[in-house]
Amino acid sequence: MQAKTFKALGILLWYPNEEWLTGAADVCDLIEQEALVSKEQLANLRSLVAQLQESDMLDLQEEYVDTFDRVRSLSLHLFEHVHGDSRDRGQAMVDLAERYKELGFSLAASELPDYLPVFLEYLSMLPKEEALEELTNTGHILAALGKRLAERGSPYSVVLDTLTVMAGKMPEKVERKEPVVVNFEQLDKEWEEKPIDFLGAEAPKTGGCGGNGGGCGSGGCGGGTQHPQQKMMQGARP
Repeated sequence: MQAKTFKALGILLWYPNEEWLTGAADVCDLIEQEALVSKEQLANLRSLVAQLQESDMLDLQEEYVDTFDRVRSLSLHLFEHVHGDSRDRGQAMVDLAERYKELGFSLAASELPDYLPVFLEYLSMLPKEEALEELTNTGHILAALGKRLAERGSPYSVVLDTLTVMAGKMPEKVERKEPVVVNFEQLDKEWEEKPIDFLGAEAPKTGGCGGNGGGCGSGGCGGGTQHPQQKMMQGARP
């Protein structure tokens, strides 16, 4: 039996637009129906949606980019936190894409296979128990990312906390802060000089994906960041 909860949680991490906000409550309804998350977690997810729906769209979009695209340690690309810019990341991408292909799961040209919402959609195509086992393999990354988001004061931390629990780990309690004011000049300098690895070691600096300047935005590699703009649980990814 497959579970769409994985894909639904991924949708809550999409780049926000009007269509996304309109359907986000329905996504929470689907999560409630499958009952893979606790009532407390579901309440937190609904609070997230309500908070985002009350916000100005341009502010939401700016905050999303400031969080996930400009702060390397908060990247939604899983392998960024394991391999950094090393060549191992490229091979890991190829291997994961091959697993997608074997399942008949096709990526859009702008998508990278380690982008978390894409990975979660892949999990939704697997039998539930197998999907949970695969999610467990990423639990340490999800926990670290959730902690960093909470420390930053990002409302998206509740999505990562939910995924962390589903992966069999407990989110670390942190003091939630007010959203930070981003110093883009300093961030650019840190990105250039000190690649960040979630596992505690600095990744080697090579010319791979996520290097100086462009980096890997939430929609893939290349000049501009491309974000999912699609219908909630029915449409194809961009």
